Amino acid sequence: MTKLNFRKISEPCEIEHFLSLATHHSGVRLPSAYAERATIYGAFIGDHLAGGYMLVTKPDYRTLMFVPDRCKREHDFFSNSAYEMMEINALWLGPRIKTPQMQLRFWTNLILTIFFCRKKYLLLLSNTKNKTIERLVNMANPTTLYEGPPQLAGAQSTHQSIRVGYTTRWSILLHFPRYLAEIADRKRRLKETRRAQTAHSSPRNVPA
Repeated sequence: MTKLNFRKISEPCEIEHFLSLATHHSGVRLPSAYAERATIYGAFIGDHLAGGYMLVTKPDYRTLMFVPDRCKREHDFFSNSAYEMMEINALWLGPRIKTPQMQLRFWTNLILTIFFCRKKYLLLLSNTKNKTIERLVNMANPTTLYEGPPQLAGAQSTHQSIRVGYTTRWSILLHFPRYLAEIADRKRRLKETRRAQTAHSSPRNVPA
């Protein structure tokens, strides 16, 4: 069985490689300066970088840059200390992380890493047009802070329509069974697909 291993990425050349792959999968290029102050985790199959994510545990948070000032003034959440928060960004899974077992290992690693950062709130930003990532984000039972076009300044870039929300580290842990159920459902669908392919490719009895 192919083994999925995780390790931190810190060398400049590795960070650049990670950003290139994250850009390919998300369509958004993150600034190098932002990535350099993040903690980046790569998921490797052998020497091949197959997925990963980055965590930022100190302000300023890129997620909140895109929230309009009006929303920040009106929502009680923004009265919390920014040092009680963290954010996840550049989350991507390549095609080599294809089996349910590998996907389960990826999400388990992510959830436990977030939990042991010991921050009260996790900021979440998703592309409202990417239904797969949006569905996975929703499993964390987030509270929506803003949904709509992003507030952009200077050379910043992101998706055309975003949803920004937050959840807590305990909520992520308590809702982990949702991820297990999703993985179990994918495993079931994979078995059904293979069974159907086997039946289709089996030689049929031809009457003499």
